[in-house]
Amino acid sequence: MRTMRSWFRDTTGGLPTTFWYLWSGTLINRLGSFVLVFLAIYLTQERGFSASQAGLVIGLWGVGGAFGTTAGGTLADRWGRRPTLLTAHVGAAAMMLALGLARDLWAVALGALLLGMFAEAARPAFGAMMIDVVPAKDRLRAFSLNYWAINLGFACAAVLAGLAAQADYLLLFVVDAGTMLVTALIIFTRVPETRQAGPASTAAASAPRGALRTILTDRVYLGFVALNLFSALVFLQHISMLPIAMGDDGLSPATYGTVIALNGILIVVGQLFVPRLIRGRSRSHVLALAAVVMGVGFGLTAFAGTAWFYGLTVLIWTVGEMLNSPSNSTLIAELSPAELRGRYQGVFSLSWQIAGASAPILGGVIREHAGNDTLWYGCAALGVLTAVAHLVSGPARERRAVALRRSGEALTPVSANRGPQPAEAAA
Repeated sequence: MRTMRSWFRDTTGGLPTTFWYLWSGTLINRLGSFVLVFLAIYLTQERGFSASQAGLVIGLWGVGGAFGTTAGGTLADRWGRRPTLLTAHVGAAAMMLALGLARDLWAVALGALLLGMFAEAARPAFGAMMIDVVPAKDRLRAFSLNYWAINLGFACAAVLAGLAAQADYLLLFVVDAGTMLVTALIIFTRVPETRQAGPASTAAASAPRGALRTILTDRVYLGFVALNLFSALVFLQHISMLPIAMGDDGLSPATYGTVIALNGILIVVGQLFVPRLIRGRSRSHVLALAAVVMGVGFGLTAFAGTAWFYGLTVLIWTVGEMLNSPSNSTLIAELSPAELRGRYQGVFSLSWQIAGASAPILGGVIREHAGNDTLWYGCAALGVLTAVAHLVSGPARERRAVALRRSGEALTPVSANRGPQPAEAAA
């Protein structure tokens, strides 16, 4: 018992009060994160759209997210974290309700585009705010705790959403919008502005063109972002083509909710321990292993036809996700200059949004024209290729990290989130 109390104190103790308000907002938001998880099922089974049309709508969500993260990163540095978060939350709640009430394909597509823009605009500001308030020595465990909250909420939401969908799909949109507003209320009443006034923030606010040039010429960082894009193309099939594949095998939305909840449950149980297991190991090797495991998990989906087999594939690729997250977090930490914190976060988040736009469209086209098995075999192949690229590019990243540390740059970590989930991004 004493050992457990000591572990709990070491894991959660000493973090600022503002962090716990942000953490609470994350958990509340994720408990209501119903819509994106079930959007593919909703569009195909409730609205009667084809897999390609569903992929297009989800892809437009990603397109909107790409604009949102870019704008959100700039606004977080120029306007402030708090006003950016509040605007994004309230706007996303309104668009969530509008999407739930839309019926025609054009209206659904427009609603998804605008919802993605508002929801994802919060992601860079939220990450920057957490970095602002948490001391450097505590940031890895703070982001691990936040990631834990994301997945605890996700596991509960996936099961609850499957049951709610059987009653009324509109209920999913209403609850999701409500949790966004509750999170906005927490930020409005409890969370102060955290952007520090000073030379660094002034330079970041007054020289957006120079900031963009700095990022676009940072080939090491952009290479790492590109590899995250490839991993995200594989990972995001779990919210686009996986539910459609399970539906084709006669499995209900509630079954999909239960199966996908295994992802969150495993992370809740294991994520607090994974950073300790990989501590001291080569980050590039860990990221390569994560890419292979994730690819194998999705590749095995080609052989699945029952709920237990789909559940097994989810557990496998979840292990890859758990290995990827803390390694991503610490590596981005050492590649991001403090004065461009919001913009670097925005660029990294942009890789998720590009994947969010292209993964469902590519998945739908491949599945309809080349077959279900080809899609999942392709995921496995892309995972292996990404792993090889991590091994090749890893030394250059580590040299850059060492050079930045020696130059005295104030470096900070970035949250490695699961992807363009609206509730998570708005948290």
